[in-house]
Amino acid sequence: MKKLVVLSFAFLTLTACSSEDNSHIDPIVTGPSSGSIFGTPEKPLDLGGATEGNQVYVDLSGETAAPAARDAWDLGFYSGDQFRVVINGSLMMATKQLATTDISLPQEIDATVAVGTFQVSNLAFIDNPTGALDGTAFGTIAASEAAAKVFLINLGKSVPTEAPALGSTNVAGEDRGWKKVKVWQDAAGYKMKYADLNSATATEVSIAKDAVYNHVFFSFAKGTTVKSEPVKAKWDMNFTTFTNEVFDNTGVSAGAYFFSDFVVINNKAGVTAFKVDGNKAAFDAFNLASVTSGNYTFSDDQRAIGPHWRDVLTRVVFDNVFFVLKDAEGNMYKVKFISMLSKEGERGFPIFQYELLK
Repeated sequence: MKKLVVLSFAFLTLTACSSEDNSHIDPIVTGPSSGSIFGTPEKPLDLGGATEGNQVYVDLSGETAAPAARDAWDLGFYSGDQFRVVINGSLMMATKQLATTDISLPQEIDATVAVGTFQVSNLAFIDNPTGALDGTAFGTIAASEAAAKVFLINLGKSVPTEAPALGSTNVAGEDRGWKKVKVWQDAAGYKMKYADLNSATATEVSIAKDAVYNHVFFSFAKGTTVKSEPVKAKWDMNFTTFTNEVFDNTGVSAGAYFFSDFVVINNKAGVTAFKVDGNKAAFDAFNLASVTSGNYTFSDDQRAIGPHWRDVLTRVVFDNVFFVLKDAEGNMYKVKFISMLSKEGERGFPIFQYELLK
């Protein structure tokens, strides 16, 4: 995640003519970014406006923001040392394990397998919102095809095409339909069979792990793997819609619910963060020594930033909090959100600033 400055051809030509042996010249390492502001015309965060059609992956040390259509993928196959499959929570997807291992059997839609039912039981149908791998809705992937159970998948909601009223969001469109699948381990990664609910014939695919990514993504619409998330070493934060747990006014869980204007951290690659209560003056004064003196604890919950930077009802960012993020290389940044609206008042245009702690 460090930036490299490449020496010019002219300079290399001149040095090659000197009496010294310059046959090997190392690139100059400039180190991680000292900070910047994202969400400006110079460094835009292309979420897609009030429908938030994109997920945007931000690399703080590299000063890059990479947008990707959030409906480009359905399932993510973990490339690490475990066999885990995640569903696309940015589309309100949900899944339920069935009793059968026979994917040729017809299946029925189950209306309880959905996000936003205000039933705590629907938490079993989504991935753990913390991002913990041991909390995926698919669970541990079976070691063989014979042992693999069939899963009923609610594909969630499409990205809307109609813009909402100014200041509002419209992030959940039409129903995307249903699939049935079964997944099992393979020597190089995974194998999967998938079909429409009434189909007796399933399509089988092989999906190899790729260690430079957290996940290899698969699209049912395209019938193949797709690129979406950047390589795991090249992003720290992701602006996205998100399936989270919601609570009622008494603090009792109301199950899985859909959030807009959400930020997750790349916890699977080792990124951690914590929240600091403090105004702009406190943000300006906060330095590397403050991390130790304040006795803060870094969290690997991917929601460490989450919804805690904004109020969706009043459409303002909280001016009394900021965050500290530590990337996979150990660089620590303080992060403060400035706005969640465009100059015209449209949602989906966040602005934030960050600085390397010294």
